[in-house]
Amino acid sequence: MLKPGFWEDRGRAEAVGKRLNYLKEKLARYQELERKYTDVCELWQLALAEEDTSLEEEIAKELAAVEGRVEKELLATLLNGRYDSHNAILSLHPGAGGTESQDWAAMLLRMYNRWAEDHGYQVELLDYLEGEEAGIKSATILVKGENAYGYLQAEKGVHRLVRISPFDAAGRRHTSFASVDVIPEVTADEEVVINPDDLKIDTFRSQGAGGQHVNKTDSAVRITHLPTGIVVTCQNERSQHANRLAAMKILQAKLAALKRQEQEEELARIRGEQREIAWGNQIRSYVFHPYSLVKDHRTEVETGNIQAVMDGQLDPFIHAYLHWQRRQNG
Repeated sequence: MLKPGFWEDRGRAEAVGKRLNYLKEKLARYQELERKYTDVCELWQLALAEEDTSLEEEIAKELAAVEGRVEKELLATLLNGRYDSHNAILSLHPGAGGTESQDWAAMLLRMYNRWAEDHGYQVELLDYLEGEEAGIKSATILVKGENAYGYLQAEKGVHRLVRISPFDAAGRRHTSFASVDVIPEVTADEEVVINPDDLKIDTFRSQGAGGQHVNKTDSAVRITHLPTGIVVTCQNERSQHANRLAAMKILQAKLAALKRQEQEEELARIRGEQREIAWGNQIRSYVFHPYSLVKDHRTEVETGNIQAVMDGQLDPFIHAYLHWQRRQNG
Protein backbone atom coordinates (compact mmCIF):
# COMPACT_ATOMS: atom_id res chain seq x y z
CA MET A 1 0.00 0.00 0.00
CA LEU A 2 1.34 3.41 -0.96
CA LYS A 3 2.16 5.83 1.83
CA PRO A 4 0.21 9.10 2.07
CA GLY A 5 1.81 11.78 -0.03
CA PHE A 6 3.61 9.26 -2.26
CA TRP A 7 2.49 10.84 -5.52
CA GLU A 8 3.22 14.36 -4.26
CA ASP A 9 6.75 13.35 -3.21
CA ARG A 10 7.27 11.59 -6.52
CA GLY A 11 6.11 14.67 -8.40
CA ARG A 12 8.50 16.90 -6.46
CA ALA A 13 11.37 14.46 -7.08
CA GLU A 14 10.63 14.49 -10.81
CA ALA A 15 10.57 18.30 -10.79
CA VAL A 16 13.96 18.42 -9.02
CA GLY A 17 15.39 15.90 -11.48
CA LYS A 18 14.10 17.95 -14.40
CA ARG A 19 15.66 21.12 -12.97
CA LEU A 20 18.97 19.32 -12.42
CA ASN A 21 19.05 18.09 -16.01
CA TYR A 22 18.28 21.62 -17.23
CA LEU A 23 21.23 23.04 -15.27
CA LYS A 24 23.56 20.27 -16.45
CA GLU A 25 22.65 20.94 -20.08
CA LYS A 26 23.16 24.67 -19.57
CA LEU A 27 26.62 24.11 -18.08
CA ALA A 28 27.52 21.75 -20.93
CA ARG A 29 26.57 24.44 -23.48
CA TYR A 30 28.82 27.02 -21.80
CA GLN A 31 31.72 24.54 -21.65
CA GLU A 32 31.27 23.67 -25.34
CA LEU A 33 31.17 27.38 -26.22
CA GLU A 34 34.39 27.95 -24.31
CA ARG A 35 36.07 25.11 -26.20
CA LYS A 36 34.90 26.51 -29.54
CA TYR A 37 36.29 29.92 -28.68
CA THR A 38 39.62 28.45 -27.58
CA ASP A 39 39.88 26.48 -30.83
CA VAL A 40 39.28 29.63 -32.91
CA CYS A 41 41.91 31.55 -30.92
CA GLU A 42 44.46 28.79 -31.38
CA LEU A 43 43.74 28.61 -35.10
CA TRP A 44 44.14 32.39 -35.39
CA GLN A 45 47.46 32.35 -33.50
CA LEU A 46 48.69 29.52 -35.73
CA ALA A 47 47.79 31.47 -38.87
CA LEU A 48 49.61 34.55 -37.55
CA ALA A 49 52.72 32.58 -36.63
CA GLU A 50 52.92 30.90 -40.03
CA GLU A 51 51.61 33.93 -41.95
CA ASP A 52 49.05 31.63 -43.54
CA THR A 53 46.31 33.75 -45.14
CA SER A 54 44.50 30.69 -46.46
CA LEU A 55 42.92 30.20 -43.02
CA GLU A 56 41.21 33.60 -42.97
CA GLU A 57 37.93 32.37 -44.43
CA GLU A 58 37.75 29.40 -42.05
CA ILE A 59 38.57 31.57 -39.03
CA ALA A 60 35.94 34.14 -40.00
CA LYS A 61 33.32 31.40 -40.39
CA GLU A 62 34.15 29.81 -37.03
CA LEU A 63 34.21 33.19 -35.30
CA ALA A 64 30.79 34.08 -36.71
CA ALA A 65 29.42 30.78 -35.40
CA VAL A 66 30.82 31.50 -31.93
CA GLU A 67 29.36 35.00 -31.97
CA GLY A 68 25.96 33.58 -32.87
CA ARG A 69 26.12 31.14 -29.98
CA VAL A 70 27.21 33.89 -27.58
CA GLU A 71 24.27 36.06 -28.68
CA LYS A 72 21.88 33.18 -28.09
CA GLU A 73 23.26 32.52 -24.60
CA LEU A 74 23.16 36.24 -23.75
CA LEU A 75 19.52 36.32 -24.77
CA ALA A 76 18.82 33.32 -22.55
CA THR A 77 20.12 35.31 -19.56
CA LEU A 78 17.05 37.53 -19.95
CA LEU A 79 14.90 34.49 -19.19
CA ASN A 80 15.35 34.60 -15.44
CA GLY A 81 11.70 34.52 -14.40
CA ARG A 82 10.48 31.71 -12.19
CA TYR A 83 8.58 30.04 -15.02
CA ASP A 84 10.61 31.10 -18.06
CA SER A 85 12.21 27.68 -18.50
CA HIS A 86 8.83 25.90 -18.51
CA ASN A 87 6.69 24.54 -21.30
CA ALA A 88 4.08 26.97 -22.61
CA ILE A 89 0.32 26.60 -22.94
CA LEU A 90 -0.82 28.87 -25.78
CA SER A 91 -4.50 29.55 -26.50
CA LEU A 92 -6.02 31.42 -29.44
CA HIS A 93 -9.45 33.03 -29.65
CA PRO A 94 -10.81 35.03 -32.61
CA GLY A 95 -12.42 38.39 -31.98
CA ALA A 96 -15.66 39.72 -33.42
CA GLY A 97 -15.90 39.32 -37.15
CA GLY A 98 -17.05 35.76 -37.74
CA THR A 99 -15.29 33.77 -40.44
CA GLU A 100 -12.66 36.45 -41.12
CA SER A 101 -11.45 36.52 -37.50
CA GLN A 102 -11.65 32.74 -37.20
CA ASP A 103 -9.45 32.39 -40.29
CA TRP A 104 -6.99 34.87 -38.76
CA ALA A 105 -6.80 32.78 -35.56
CA ALA A 106 -6.02 29.71 -37.69
CA MET A 107 -3.26 31.63 -39.49
CA LEU A 108 -1.71 32.52 -36.13
CA LEU A 109 -1.93 28.90 -34.99
CA ARG A 110 0.00 27.84 -38.10
CA MET A 111 2.55 30.60 -37.44
CA TYR A 112 3.24 29.38 -33.92
CA ASN A 113 3.46 25.77 -35.05
CA ARG A 114 6.07 26.79 -37.64
CA TRP A 115 8.03 28.78 -35.06
CA ALA A 116 8.03 25.85 -32.62
CA GLU A 117 9.10 23.41 -35.33
CA ASP A 118 11.99 25.66 -36.39
CA HIS A 119 13.24 25.81 -32.78
CA GLY A 120 13.02 22.10 -32.09
CA TYR A 121 10.02 22.32 -29.77
CA GLN A 122 7.31 19.68 -29.62
CA VAL A 123 3.70 20.80 -30.01
CA GLU A 124 0.76 18.93 -28.49
CA LEU A 125 -2.77 19.92 -29.48
CA LEU A 126 -4.90 20.12 -26.33
CA ASP A 127 -8.10 21.63 -27.67
CA TYR A 128 -9.35 22.55 -31.15
CA LEU A 129 -12.74 23.80 -32.28
CA GLU A 130 -13.24 24.45 -35.98
CA GLY A 131 -15.22 27.36 -37.38
CA GLU A 132 -18.36 26.70 -39.39
CA GLU A 133 -16.94 27.91 -42.71
CA ALA A 134 -13.21 28.31 -42.15
CA GLY A 135 -10.64 28.88 -39.44
CA ILE A 136 -11.05 28.06 -35.77
CA LYS A 137 -13.30 29.16 -32.93
CA SER A 138 -10.58 28.33 -30.41
CA ALA A 139 -7.43 26.27 -30.04
CA THR A 140 -5.00 25.43 -27.27
CA ILE A 141 -1.55 23.93 -27.76
CA LEU A 142 1.20 22.82 -25.39
CA VAL A 143 4.66 23.83 -26.60
CA LYS A 144 7.26 21.58 -24.99
CA GLY A 145 10.90 22.51 -24.65
CA GLU A 146 13.43 24.54 -22.72
CA ASN A 147 12.41 28.20 -22.30
CA ALA A 148 9.24 27.77 -24.36
CA TYR A 149 7.25 29.99 -22.00
CA GLY A 150 10.12 32.46 -21.64
CA TYR A 151 10.05 33.15 -25.36
CA LEU A 152 6.34 32.78 -26.12
CA GLN A 153 5.24 35.13 -23.34
CA ALA A 154 6.12 37.85 -25.86
CA GLU A 155 3.08 36.80 -27.91
CA LYS A 156 0.44 37.35 -25.23
CA GLY A 157 -2.09 39.96 -26.30
CA VAL A 158 -4.28 41.03 -29.20
CA HIS A 159 -3.02 40.57 -32.77
CA ARG A 160 -4.52 42.72 -35.54
CA LEU A 161 -4.83 41.76 -39.21
CA VAL A 162 -5.53 44.10 -42.15
CA ARG A 163 -6.08 42.50 -45.56
CA ILE A 164 -8.40 42.09 -48.52
CA SER A 165 -10.75 39.43 -47.19
CA PRO A 166 -10.94 36.23 -49.27
CA PHE A 167 -14.45 35.81 -47.84
CA ASP A 168 -15.72 39.14 -49.17
CA ALA A 169 -17.09 38.87 -52.71
CA ALA A 170 -16.71 42.63 -53.11
CA GLY A 171 -12.97 42.42 -52.40
CA ARG A 172 -13.05 44.93 -49.57
CA ARG A 173 -10.36 45.46 -46.95
CA HIS A 174 -11.12 44.02 -43.51
CA THR A 175 -9.56 44.44 -40.08
CA SER A 176 -9.66 41.40 -37.81
CA PHE A 177 -8.49 40.65 -34.30
CA ALA A 178 -7.47 37.51 -32.43
CA SER A 179 -6.22 37.16 -28.88
CA VAL A 180 -3.31 34.99 -27.80
CA ASP A 181 -3.01 33.85 -24.21
CA VAL A 182 0.23 32.26 -22.98
CA ILE A 183 0.74 30.66 -19.56
CA PRO A 184 3.47 28.34 -18.25
CA GLU A 185 2.79 24.68 -17.62
CA VAL A 186 3.23 24.20 -13.88
CA THR A 187 5.06 21.22 -12.41
CA ALA A 188 3.98 19.10 -9.47
CA ASP A 189 5.73 21.21 -6.82
CA GLU A 190 4.07 24.39 -8.11
CA GLU A 191 0.52 23.15 -8.50
CA VAL A 192 -2.34 24.91 -6.79
CA VAL A 193 -4.31 22.62 -4.51
CA ILE A 194 -7.76 22.14 -6.04
CA ASN A 195 -10.70 21.05 -3.93
CA PRO A 196 -12.78 18.53 -5.94
CA ASP A 197 -15.92 20.10 -4.45
CA ASP A 198 -15.01 23.34 -6.24
CA LEU A 199 -15.26 21.70 -9.66
CA LYS A 200 -18.20 21.28 -11.99
CA ILE A 201 -17.35 18.69 -14.62
CA ASP A 202 -19.46 18.30 -17.76
CA THR A 203 -18.99 15.86 -20.62
CA PHE A 204 -20.18 16.27 -24.18
CA ARG A 205 -19.55 14.91 -27.63
CA SER A 206 -16.40 16.10 -29.36
CA GLN A 207 -16.85 18.43 -32.33
CA GLY A 208 -13.30 18.34 -33.70
CA ALA A 209 -11.48 16.11 -36.17
CA GLY A 210 -10.79 12.58 -35.05
CA GLY A 211 -12.31 9.96 -37.32
CA GLN A 212 -15.02 7.47 -36.38
CA HIS A 213 -14.59 7.94 -32.63
CA VAL A 214 -15.76 11.55 -32.73
CA ASN A 215 -19.44 12.33 -31.95
CA LYS A 216 -20.19 8.76 -30.83
CA THR A 217 -19.26 9.07 -27.15
CA ASP A 218 -19.28 11.89 -24.62
CA SER A 219 -15.48 12.01 -24.51
CA ALA A 220 -15.04 15.80 -24.42
CA VAL A 221 -14.68 17.40 -20.98
CA ARG A 222 -15.50 20.86 -19.67
CA ILE A 223 -14.33 21.78 -16.16
CA THR A 224 -15.61 24.85 -14.35
CA HIS A 225 -13.74 26.07 -11.26
CA LEU A 226 -16.63 27.48 -9.25
CA PRO A 227 -14.74 29.89 -6.92
CA THR A 228 -13.03 31.72 -9.82
CA GLY A 229 -15.40 31.00 -12.71
CA ILE A 230 -12.50 29.69 -14.85
CA VAL A 231 -13.70 27.27 -17.54
CA VAL A 232 -11.43 24.92 -19.48
CA THR A 233 -12.28 22.34 -22.12
CA CYS A 234 -10.45 19.52 -23.84
CA GLN A 235 -11.83 17.35 -26.61
CA ASN A 236 -8.85 16.34 -28.72
CA GLU A 237 -7.95 13.11 -26.88
CA ARG A 238 -9.68 9.85 -27.70
CA SER A 239 -10.95 9.10 -24.21
CA GLN A 240 -12.84 11.03 -21.57
CA HIS A 241 -10.13 10.18 -19.04
CA ALA A 242 -7.35 11.61 -21.20
CA ASN A 243 -9.37 14.74 -21.91
CA ARG A 244 -10.03 15.20 -18.21
CA LEU A 245 -6.33 14.93 -17.37
CA ALA A 246 -5.45 17.46 -20.09
CA ALA A 247 -8.20 19.85 -18.92
CA MET A 248 -6.97 19.62 -15.32
CA LYS A 249 -3.46 20.46 -16.53
CA ILE A 250 -4.77 23.63 -18.19
CA LEU A 251 -6.83 24.52 -15.11
CA GLN A 252 -3.76 24.10 -12.86
CA ALA A 253 -1.80 26.48 -15.08
CA LYS A 254 -4.61 29.06 -15.18
CA LEU A 255 -5.03 28.98 -11.39
CA ALA A 256 -1.27 29.32 -10.93
CA ALA A 257 -1.29 32.31 -13.30
CA LEU A 258 -4.17 33.86 -11.33
CA LYS A 259 -2.28 33.30 -8.08
CA ARG A 260 0.82 35.01 -9.51
CA GLN A 261 -1.28 37.94 -10.69
CA GLU A 262 -2.82 38.35 -7.24
CA GLN A 263 0.63 38.24 -5.65
CA GLU A 264 1.96 40.87 -8.06
CA GLU A 265 -1.04 43.13 -7.40
CA GLU A 266 -0.56 42.80 -3.64
CA LEU A 267 3.15 43.60 -3.97
CA ALA A 268 2.36 46.70 -6.06
CA ARG A 269 -0.20 47.80 -3.44
CA ILE A 270 2.32 47.41 -0.63
CA ARG A 271 4.95 49.35 -2.58
CA GLY A 272 2.44 52.06 -3.41
CA GLU A 273 3.21 51.69 -7.13
CA GLN A 274 1.08 50.98 -10.14
CA ARG A 275 3.03 49.25 -12.86
CA GLU A 276 1.73 49.86 -16.35
CA ILE A 277 1.53 46.71 -18.45
CA ALA A 278 0.97 48.84 -21.59
CA TRP A 279 -0.35 46.12 -23.88
CA GLY A 280 -2.86 48.48 -25.51
CA ASN A 281 -5.67 47.07 -27.64
CA GLN A 282 -3.17 45.29 -29.83
CA ILE A 283 0.45 44.33 -29.36
CA ARG A 284 1.17 43.77 -33.04
CA SER A 285 -0.33 44.61 -36.42
CA TYR A 286 -0.04 42.50 -39.58
CA VAL A 287 -0.88 44.56 -42.67
CA PHE A 288 -1.25 42.67 -45.97
CA HIS A 289 -2.95 45.55 -47.83
CA PRO A 290 -2.44 48.26 -49.03
CA TYR A 291 1.21 47.55 -48.14
CA SER A 292 3.13 44.74 -46.41
CA LEU A 293 4.18 45.41 -42.83
CA VAL A 294 4.33 43.67 -39.48
CA LYS A 295 4.86 46.06 -36.57
CA ASP A 296 5.11 45.43 -32.84
CA HIS A 297 3.58 48.39 -31.02
CA ARG A 298 5.55 47.81 -27.80
CA THR A 299 9.06 47.65 -29.22
CA GLU A 300 8.51 49.45 -32.57
CA VAL A 301 10.24 46.54 -34.35
CA GLU A 302 8.84 46.08 -37.85
CA THR A 303 9.46 44.21 -41.09
CA GLY A 304 8.03 44.28 -44.60
CA ASN A 305 8.55 40.53 -45.09
CA ILE A 306 5.15 39.55 -43.79
CA GLN A 307 5.22 36.09 -45.37
CA ALA A 308 8.39 35.18 -43.46
CA VAL A 309 6.68 36.19 -40.21
CA MET A 310 3.61 34.09 -41.02
CA ASP A 311 6.00 31.20 -41.71
CA GLY A 312 7.23 31.43 -38.12
CA GLN A 313 10.13 33.88 -38.24
CA LEU A 314 9.22 35.61 -34.98
CA ASP A 315 12.63 35.85 -33.35
CA PRO A 316 13.25 39.56 -34.05
CA PHE A 317 9.98 40.41 -32.30
CA ILE A 318 10.51 37.98 -29.43
CA HIS A 319 14.10 39.06 -28.81
CA ALA A 320 13.18 42.75 -28.90
CA TYR A 321 10.34 42.08 -26.45
CA LEU A 322 12.69 40.40 -23.96
CA HIS A 323 15.00 43.43 -24.00
CA TRP A 324 11.99 45.76 -23.75
CA GLN A 325 10.63 43.77 -20.81
CA ARG A 326 13.99 44.01 -19.02
CA ARG A 327 13.93 47.80 -19.41
CA GLN A 328 10.33 47.97 -18.17
CA ASN A 329 11.24 46.01 -15.07
CA GLY A 330 14.26 48.19 -14.37
